[in-house]
Amino acid sequence: MATPVSNEALAQIFTDAHTHTTWQDKPVPDTLIKQLYELTKFGPTSANCSPARFVFITSEEGKEKLKPCLSSGNLEQTMTAPCTVIVAFDAEFYEQLPTLFPYADARSWFTSSPEAAYETAMRNGSLQGAYLMYAARALGLDTGAMSGFNPTLLNETFFADSTWKVNFLLNIGYGDGKKVHKRLPRLSFDEACQVL
Repeated sequence: MATPVSNEALAQIFTDAHTHTTWQDKPVPDTLIKQLYELTKFGPTSANCSPARFVFITSEEGKEKLKPCLSSGNLEQTMTAPCTVIVAFDAEFYEQLPTLFPYADARSWFTSSPEAAYETAMRNGSLQGAYLMYAARALGLDTGAMSGFNPTLLNETFFADSTWKVNFLLNIGYGDGKKVHKRLPRLSFDEACQVL
């Protein structure tokens, strides 16, 4: 763990990577989707709570089911993406804690506080969604995260009979590099950071 990854790897995952909105007509195979999760699951979460849940939509039927939930600005990029992931969280993630974190009665930390459970699920589920994005880039895929959708309709459509709730959407696939936007500015260290 003491050896930094190569500059090429850093470029692929961070500095040269872009958000993609146009896609090549090239599928993301199920084997790669499974590999993507197998990497993502190792990203750290508090008390190993692992609240994120992922719905990988690759079929035409699945995309048509998702379509009414999308805002107009995200419609084309999502319908043409090889894979759209509903990055969700399980509101009752704590039911898995006896297995995931056997060192303490962690389940009881959340069963008595819906606010703590929600905050923990959202924070750690968002982290896991970011891990998914960077795992995808590490595996040679491009990504485009989105929050332009109707969460109430999406939850009713996909999660009506479960405790899962949507966080955000993520398109993954092989982006069209010729149509990527120019990189936008980022805040400098002095603008965004403090060292105390």
